[in-house]
This record gives sequence, C-alpha cells and structure tokens, in this order.
Amino acid sequence: MLELLIAGAAVRILGVDFTSAPRARKPITAARCTLASEALTLEAIELLPDFECFERFLRRPGPWTGGFDFPFGLPRELVRDLGWPRAWRELVGLCAALPRAEWRGMLERYRASRPPGRKYAHRATDIPAGSSSPMKLVNPPVALMFHAGVPRLAAAGVHLPGLAGGDPGRVALEAYPGMLARSITREPYKSDTAAKQTRARAGARRAILAALARGAHPLRLRLRTTAALARAMREDPAGDLLDAALCAVQAGWAARRPNYGLPARVPRPEGWIVTAQGLYSRRGQR
Repeated sequence: MLELLIAGAAVRILGVDFTSAPRARKPITAARCTLASEALTLEAIELLPDFECFERFLRRPGPWTGGFDFPFGLPRELVRDLGWPRAWRELVGLCAALPRAEWRGMLERYRASRPPGRKYAHRATDIPAGSSSPMKLVNPPVALMFHAGVPRLAAAGVHLPGLAGGDPGRVALEAYPGMLARSITREPYKSDTAAKQTRARAGARRAILAALARGAHPLRLRLRTTAALARAMREDPAGDLLDAALCAVQAGWAARRPNYGLPARVPRPEGWIVTAQGLYSRRGQR
C-alpha cells in the first residue's frame, strides 16, 4: 500500500474512488479525513494497488463513515426479469459466485433482449443522481465495479444503511463524485486518455477544489487540506485523487444527518446514492 502525505489525527470520514481492476498504475484511491463543525479536513490519500489492500482497508477498526464510488445494488427491473432474489445478501452472493466473464455475458444477453431506447434498466436513485445504470460494462464499467466491490463490502461486515446490517462503527455509503462535481462546473475535469488531459480539464479541477474549500456547493461542507495534497489533486489528470475527496465530502455531509440523509425506505435491492436529493440534473458518467 502506498500513501500520499499523512497528518496524524484520528480518521472518521473516508472517500473511495474505486476501480474494478486495481493495479500500481491505476489503484483504488482512498481519502482519509476528519470532520469538525462545517469543515472536513483531508489528511491523507492512500493508493491501494490490489484487492487485498482494499479488503484490509475495509476491516480497519471504526468508527468511520465512508463514501464508495460504485453501485451497491442492481435495478429491480433487472432482478425481476432474471428471477433473482430481491434480498440484498442473497443477490450479492449469487452475483459473487459468477465468474467475471459469465457476469459480463449475462448482462450482454439481457441488454440484447431489450428494445431500442431501453437497453439499460436503471435504479430509482440513478435519475436524481444522473448516474449510469449498474448494467453498464464500458464508459464507465460500473457493472464490473459492482461485481468487484459489493461482495467485498459484504464480506468485510460493514454496515450498509437501508441494505444490510453490520458493524455500526464501519458505515459504508454509496457515493458518486461526478454528481457533486457537476454541481460546481459542467466542464469535464478528468480523463484516463492522455490526449484528453488538457489545460481546460486542469482548470476545471482547480475550480472544483476552490469551491470545495469555500463550501460553495450544495452540500456546504468546506474541504481543508495541505498545499501538497491540493497540488496533487490539481495535477492528477485522471481525477482519481479529487474523486476520492469528493466522495469523502459526500460521506461527511451524510455523517451529520439522520439516517445519513437517505430516504426513509431505501429501495431494495437497488440501494441509494447518498446526497441524491434532486439537486442535480442530467445523466452523466460515473
């Protein structure tokens, strides 16, 4: 496990930018923060290059509340059509037992069976959040992120409000950094493609960081950090470091609200993206 700059206070808030294929050049990225009053202090960003590191990360003792950038559930329509269980743990167990190739093939066949214009089933939360269907296999591959991430949350025994009980000191919430970023600017701010890693995108990252520092966004939480970490987030063209921080801001907002700001009844087995309260519009990319 690699680590970027640490300042040693107790960790309470986590933000995780996830990838379904972690490696040294594209690790899972985790922001560690503390929350006080209306300010969230970003103390460290950890780079987790493989799933073993991620699994150990999930098992760290609490108390902590974390925002994780991958879907925690599947659309009810998909689950109904395939005759799968609606109970979350049973559904996750069934999906986890499928090899990745079989999981991918099943979704491709299901999508091919649907009419034009309705190839992808969506969850209720995807509409206000502007997020992609958990069925998508590319651009972004959130179906693979679900398949890789959610079984590990279940195995780690964390608490998932509205979906599954677990250790109340380790609370995992579904986050979506693009939703918060779009509330600040509609300009693209990241890309994994070198040709698209432009000055304009770097400028958008600067604008997002400046708004976070002022609390000038719908969640109103101010993000504080060191100059070195702020520079690392500005200079990361893939946006992974900034996305981890955005997830932490969403988790920090949720940690101060009854039921983490989630609906009174979270749709099962779909889950809900924290802060998706209709403040944002237009479907985007995760």
